[in-house]
Amino acid sequence: MPTSLDKLQPASPKEVGLYKPYYAGNRQALLPRAISLYRQGNLEGERKIEGGDNVPFVASWHVSSLPADQTRCRVQFNGNADLTYEITMTNVDFIHFLIEMLAYHKRHNLVDFPKGFYRKLLRLDD
Repeated sequence: MPTSLDKLQPASPKEVGLYKPYYAGNRQALLPRAISLYRQGNLEGERKIEGGDNVPFVASWHVSSLPADQTRCRVQFNGNADLTYEITMTNVDFIHFLIEMLAYHKRHNLVDFPKGFYRKLLRLDD
């Protein structure tokens, strides 16, 4: 069952304050919930496939406290070890993707990373 993003409690103002300078405008409104999601260290969702069935995934990552720290995120699709991918990026970049995920969830009621995340995960931009 996908993670319920609607039940996320916002992160503390102190935590939000560390990250706030890195995000502009409407991204700041979703930042407290994105940090809360990040603090969970895992997420279940579904990758939307145009014209096909959505593919379930489980994502997990190491949680650290500073914006410049590195996060290694591991994503496994369909419960298949052969479909496991890892990516390392700064917390700021990873939380940016979580903010986009929250915005997408609000519009489409689907827990899915944005396309830019998958491009990085699958190293399509290398």
